[in-house]
Amino acid sequence: MMPLRRFAIHRPADLGEAAEMLDHYGDTGTLYAGGTELLLAMRHDLLRYEHLIDIKAVAGLDSIEARDGHIHIGAGATHRTIERSPVVRELLPVMARMEAEVANVRVRAAGTLGGNLCFAEPHSDPATLLLALGGTARAQGKGGERTLAMDELLAGAYENSLSRDEVLTGVNVPVPGPTQRAAYLKFQVHERPLLGLALVLDLNEDGSEIRAARCAVGCVSPTPCRSEAAERLIAGPAAAAGERLQQAADTLADEAALTDDREGSAEYKRHLIGVLLRRAAGKCLDANE
Repeated sequence: MMPLRRFAIHRPADLGEAAEMLDHYGDTGTLYAGGTELLLAMRHDLLRYEHLIDIKAVAGLDSIEARDGHIHIGAGATHRTIERSPVVRELLPVMARMEAEVANVRVRAAGTLGGNLCFAEPHSDPATLLLALGGTARAQGKGGERTLAMDELLAGAYENSLSRDEVLTGVNVPVPGPTQRAAYLKFQVHERPLLGLALVLDLNEDGSEIRAARCAVGCVSPTPCRSEAAERLIAGPAAAAGERLQQAADTLADEAALTDDREGSAEYKRHLIGVLLRRAAGKCLDANE
């Protein structure tokens, strides 16, 4: 591991000043929050920056609150803060459980949700779950504010679609309704997950019918993949979901364009998608979950 190259740290007073700094330093500068991925990549000389713009102290970036039927999570909120948030635990427990299994407690205490999404590491958990939940991202730059769907924010492996002067300020996640159930499962052997799968089901009042579904798979392609065709297959009587779930898993695997790599073969990943989708559906349909 190489020693870090020299760089300067700048601490903007607010988001406007952060956007100005990003624009001013161009390709030689980047935002710095938790730094868990960024500093490691710089130490390995995979990324080179002369200016780090530290936004940890910018007011409001670490807030978590519920309003207007959504949970608003600031980009500066750490994984550990989200995991332990009473608001998230009460209204979106699937996200609290997901965050509790991100990396290790040291990473969760320093790493931020915004940094995770902007770094766009393919083998990561939050983006897959947020895609299935219908979460959106908030960004602010010199031109004002805008909202992006999760699949708009993630442009590819280690790529996001933010403009040079834009700062990711947070995410908005719809609070699931009383008939909605959500699950996130992953399979992991090494340091990072090999596959993550998120499922959201909308059930009728007695749970006997799946009225609608949202599903996404991650860690098997450059960005998480959601399949509307697979979701249509899942809908129907809950008691007869088994065959439909396998068809949906195959469709999801096809759309994710699985490939062979050092993590496993495409055939193995296809098998895992089927296993995790059935397990996730079981968790959603279990009245005690």
